[in-house]
Amino acid sequence: MKFPDRKLVEKVRKEYPAGCRVELVRMDDVQAPPIGTKGTVYAVDDAGDLCIHWDNGCGLKAVYGEDIVKKISG
Repeated sequence: MKFPDRKLVEKVRKEYPAGCRVELVRMDDVQAPPIGTKGTVYAVDDAGDLCIHWDNGCGLKAVYGEDIVKKISG
């Protein structure tokens, strides 16, 4: 797995600031929340992954370059 550079991570942090709302479009994981699940971003880690409190209680991160979420507010 190749990690994004610092510049790209900062771009992701600006695009998805803590508190913004997102909706899951695609996540290839057997434990993924259902497509369409909404959540609140609480951080972006050093790998550019979105740390999300999903509304259904799921704790999986959205992995940069693999999973797809769309910003719905914030």
